[in-house]
Amino acid sequence: MQVEAQLHRIITQEGKVHLTLIDPASQTPERAAEIAFAADEGGTDAIMIGGSTSSFGILLDETVLKIKEKVDLPTILFPGNSAGLSKYADAVFFMSLLNSRDLGYVITNQVLGAPLVHKSQIEPISMAYLVVEPGGTVGWIGDAKLIPGKKPEIAAAYALAGKYLGMHYTYLEAGSGVDKPVNPDMIEAVKHVLGENKLIVGGGIRDAKTAKLCASAGADMIVTGTIVEEVNDVTAKVAELVSAIKK
Repeated sequence: MQVEAQLHRIITQEGKVHLTLIDPASQTPERAAEIAFAADEGGTDAIMIGGSTSSFGILLDETVLKIKEKVDLPTILFPGNSAGLSKYADAVFFMSLLNSRDLGYVITNQVLGAPLVHKSQIEPISMAYLVVEPGGTVGWIGDAKLIPGKKPEIAAAYALAGKYLGMHYTYLEAGSGVDKPVNPDMIEAVKHVLGENKLIVGGGIRDAKTAKLCASAGADMIVTGTIVEEVNDVTAKVAELVSAIKK
């Protein structure tokens, strides 16, 4: 399965991509699979699997396998570090947290994880990962020098650096479960310099209005995670978000 090519086809045909993020540490593998199935019914395009803490090892493997039993959607790893890899997934966002003060998140974890990605033949999708205010847990864990929300030019400069280094995607992350999403002005500025490169936006997106605002500002892909863990009707919530961003 060529996951990156599939995501690009969806963008061409439907305008935007919706990604559902599931953290293995937040529920049992069986519950994770139920969430993935409900999200699939709601129209999500792929399942991201990962988190900032405790999302590795047997729990990660079992979560990926259970999800793949329930849905045929692409499974994309979203690792917090080199331990967040599973040979059972279809692809991995092979990302560098460019604005981290800790070299471990810029390159060391990538060096440690690369041999497993190669051996397992997981499809790597290169990504510049940028954490912006407020940052949430990932900002703290990743020791990120948070990009100020009102400084879109700084985010744009980082995004350009990632693009020139050959990274296909840029991810603007406000942090899981935060109250505010990425500033639309920042999304617009980053997308402007990225051109045909793809922009992912996540963090603080809980409703159709916010999802549409981020998509309209230039996000090619919208990620929602915390909200699908909180609502009773995952299918309805995902359908609401998907309908807001698609053509």
